[in-house]
Amino acid sequence: MTKDRITNQNTVWHDPTVLREHREALNGHRGAILWFTGLSGAGKSTIAHALEDRLHRDKIRTYVLDGDNVRRGLCKDLGFTDADRTENIRRIGEVSRLMMQAGVITLTAFISPFRSDRQIARSLVEPGDFIEIYCRAPLETCEARDPKGLYKKARAGQIPEFTGIDSPYEEPQTPEIIVDTDEQSVDECVETILKWLRQYKILT
Repeated sequence: MTKDRITNQNTVWHDPTVLREHREALNGHRGAILWFTGLSGAGKSTIAHALEDRLHRDKIRTYVLDGDNVRRGLCKDLGFTDADRTENIRRIGEVSRLMMQAGVITLTAFISPFRSDRQIARSLVEPGDFIEIYCRAPLETCEARDPKGLYKKARAGQIPEFTGIDSPYEEPQTPEIIVDTDEQSVDECVETILKWLRQYKILT
């Protein structure tokens, strides 16, 4: 029997007295997970933060979980093997679920290259709570942008298992929202997302 299994058997769930609906009523809006996925350089973090700026000005409670930032703390023990990528996304999914239950619109900006991992994150919450946003851009565009110089390092063999170069990115098959970041400006992408959130009553 593993240590984790023993720990789980010795824990008892405590039901809260302040529920998600109470927090959402206080906030004046729903909690939700906005899951930005796409290649490195596709604009995930840029769009997530631009959207958060808009929502914050409208007094919407938000928080951005950024892939690079999270790997400096919560996931600093993880590398970039397939197993570590899966564990990285599992942790973020759990944190996002907790923040959503607190009534916060949680924006996550992660490459999250594998469909199965994104599905695990989606399965943690009820239908309608997980909004997958595909920041779509061709590899050539992302590599030309290369804002962090990562593609150059990957091509030089300095970063093994880099997504899009020697590790695959599995495109979403049925995302709730697609923004074509090689064709749309940041503001246009934000407007596309806001329109969807209003249409489906995440925002009222």
